[in-house]
Amino acid sequence: MSLYSQIDSNKRRTIFIMAFFIAFITSLAYIFGQASGYGLSWAGMALIISGIFTIGSFYWSDKLVLTISGAHPILEKDNPLLFRTVENLCIGAGLPMPKIYVINDSAPNAFATGRDSKHAVICVTAGLLEKLEKLELEGVIAHELSHVKNYDTRLMGIVAVLVGMVAFLADWFMRSLWWGGRGDREEKGNIQAIFVILGVIFAILSPFIATLIQLAISRRREFLADASGVLLTRYPEGLASALEKIAKDREVLEVATNATAHLYIVNPFKGKDFSAWFAGLFNTHPPVEERIKILRVM
Repeated sequence: MSLYSQIDSNKRRTIFIMAFFIAFITSLAYIFGQASGYGLSWAGMALIISGIFTIGSFYWSDKLVLTISGAHPILEKDNPLLFRTVENLCIGAGLPMPKIYVINDSAPNAFATGRDSKHAVICVTAGLLEKLEKLELEGVIAHELSHVKNYDTRLMGIVAVLVGMVAFLADWFMRSLWWGGRGDREEKGNIQAIFVILGVIFAILSPFIATLIQLAISRRREFLADASGVLLTRYPEGLASALEKIAKDREVLEVATNATAHLYIVNPFKGKDFSAWFAGLFNTHPPVEERIKILRVM
């Protein structure tokens, strides 16, 4: 598969998954509304309230991630090579210079965050700077800048909001059953009973399904960022070699959490990637071996 074909394929798959996600949430709100006996009014109110809470998290998520990760900003005098690398790649990508943060951890890794290019942050670990060669570092930075250029950081923020909305809707519905707000539930007989049963089933399963969709989108965007990064450097081996080196380093990134793991270029919880189809659904990243293989045939 050519470089451009790889990019187009990943874009189409991501659009399909996002469309399915939105349809899933809409269906979920409708079922919960019917099951509660309040119809579309319940669904509308639930979406408005959950939206207010989750939009706030969307705008502040980058600061939260950086705080959780223990990252701190650096100046050009602290690492001129890193700044020159980022600046040169930004010129090639047509992006404004992002803020640069460093995590004082010897495990090599990196991530990008920020809702758009004007608020972007590139964060690398001290271990990445110590263990990668210049061309490998360029490959990693190009990958992370591609996340910014492709609006992956915004997309994953939106997806996180959608997952939060699903969890909120499910929790609110289950609580509404205990609150006793049945509306005209008794008057609708068997149809209402069916919606209640469906509502309970969806309330239990929907957060799990939403998380799987989130992970699927995350995996597709990693493939896209790999391909887009190569367009910047024109040197696939730089990123392939960097991924190989990061994956072989068995040191676990101590500051990583389940909430932030999907952001990193390689799964920070080393040794927890699974190749089996079912187990692979729970991976935050596609297999490194597969990513390297694709890069080396570009």
